[in-house]
Amino acid sequence: MLKATTSFACIVSLIGLLPAANALVGSSWSMTNVPSGGLTDITFPLTIVEADHISGYYFAQQFAFVGNSEVGYTGLQPRPDDANDTPILHGVFSSFIAGAASTDPNCFPGADGGAGVSCSTEWNGVYGRTYDMEVRYDACAGLWVGTAIDTVTGERYHIGSYTLPEGTGGIKDGQAGFVEWYPWNVVEPADHCAHLPYQQTIFGPPRTTNQGSVGSQSLAFEYGDCVGQVGFFTGPVDGGADTACGWLGETGA
Repeated sequence: MLKATTSFACIVSLIGLLPAANALVGSSWSMTNVPSGGLTDITFPLTIVEADHISGYYFAQQFAFVGNSEVGYTGLQPRPDDANDTPILHGVFSSFIAGAASTDPNCFPGADGGAGVSCSTEWNGVYGRTYDMEVRYDACAGLWVGTAIDTVTGERYHIGSYTLPEGTGGIKDGQAGFVEWYPWNVVEPADHCAHLPYQQTIFGPPRTTNQGSVGSQSLAFEYGDCVGQVGFFTGPVDGGADTACGWLGETGA
C-alpha cells in the first residue's frame, strides 16, 4: 500500500498510469492473491462527501485486463439537481480496448475520442453516501457489466455492459484512480487553478469475491499543472483515501 512517504520515483511511475488531461489527483489501488487469469469481479467503494451539484468533476477508478495494455474506467460524476431539487448522480463505465463492443442501450462506441465503449446512467443520488462501483463478468452472457450499488438501500443501478475481444482475460491486480475537472479539456481559463470548485471524496479499498484476495487503496497525490495550487489534502479513512481539493464558491469558469 502506498504510504504518505512514498518516494518521488514511485509517484512518477503511478502518474504514467493516469490520464494527462485535467490532471489533478491520483491514487493507486492493489489486490493480493489474484489468479494468473485475473479477477472476474471487483468493487470500488466511492463516496462524494461534498461537491457542488454541477457538471465538471469525474471521480474514477481504472482497471486493466490480463492480455491487454488498455484500461477501463468506472466512476461517478455530479450533475445539476432536477426540477424538484433532487440531487442527480451520473455513473460511468467504459473501456478503451479496441474491439470492445456493446448492444446495451446505455452504451455507445468509442471512449474519449478513441477506441472502446462508453456507458452511463443517472439516478437520484445522495451526496455523502457510499456507492459500490461493481465491475463483474457475466459468464453466461459473455459480458463485462458495470453497476452502481447504493450501500444503504441496496438498490442497484445498471450502468452498462460490453464484450471484450478474444484473448482478453480478467482484471489485473492493481491500477490507479483519479479526480478530474473535465471542462478544462475544452477551455482552460487564465489562473484556472485558483478557480477549481471544492470537492471531498473518499476512495475506499477495492473488494472481490475471489477467496483470499485483499484490496488496498493508497493515499492520494497531486499531479499536473496545479500542484500546490488547489488546497490539496489527503488522509487515511476506513482503509481508503480521503481526498479534497479546490475552493469553496468557485465554479471552474
